Amino acid sequence: MNIKVVIPARYGSSRLPGKPLLKINGVEVVNHVVQRCIEAGVAHSDIFVASDDGRILEVIDNTKSMAIMTDSKHQSGTDRLCEVAEKEGWSEDTLVINVQGDEPMIPPDLISNLISFAGSNPQFHICTAVTSVTSLDEFNNPNVVKAILGEDGRALYFTRSASPFNRDVPGDIEMANRHIGIYSYRVSALKRFCSYEESQLEKYEKLEQLRALSRGMAIGAFVYEGNILHGVDTMEDFEKVKELMELEK
Repeated sequence: MNIKVVIPARYGSSRLPGKPLLKINGVEVVNHVVQRCIEAGVAHSDIFVASDDGRILEVIDNTKSMAIMTDSKHQSGTDRLCEVAEKEGWSEDTLVINVQGDEPMIPPDLISNLISFAGSNPQFHICTAVTSVTSLDEFNNPNVVKAILGEDGRALYFTRSASPFNRDVPGDIEMANRHIGIYSYRVSALKRFCSYEESQLEKYEKLEQLRALSRGMAIGAFVYEGNILHGVDTMEDFEKVKELMELEK
């Protein structure tokens, strides 16, 4: 199976500009993400950091990953993936993994498990991961995206609302899953996804994956049992992650 990892890394975040360049233990956040991909067993020549800003690409260690400039007008990281796939001329059946550039503590086994799941489930156009919701606060938090799964691992819906709701036992979270923002696509599915306009549900919930479901694309998800730590969205997030990673050193 031909596998590529693309790490979209945008400089112009509204909440924390330049976050891929913030340093932890002397290493930029984006390069920590690259290292986690290597620890997942991905060859350095198959890891691509995609950015619209030369300041980010300048810090990429070319012995560990490839740096590629992409258009600044992309509305999402998925559009950036599509540009990389087209520029590099990847075959239609190449498996592309989208790893966020602001998650320096992403578990390597999450990446490797997604690769295995996608390879074993070609019936899905897109694959992703979920983990169990562990508290009512998490269940009711609209910033925690819930994934509704069918019996076969097929994603039926993604939502910010508290779902699925047990009518007979309000507050029951036994079947509740939190979505983890990592995806895999075959190049053919990636191009198909990027050819679609935003769907009404996508605009309503502000969830890009609803574009795929609205167009009849099949999304599969596996349940990840490990610990998922928050990415870097704000300076407060960064300070927390920095403290944890400095303790790990």
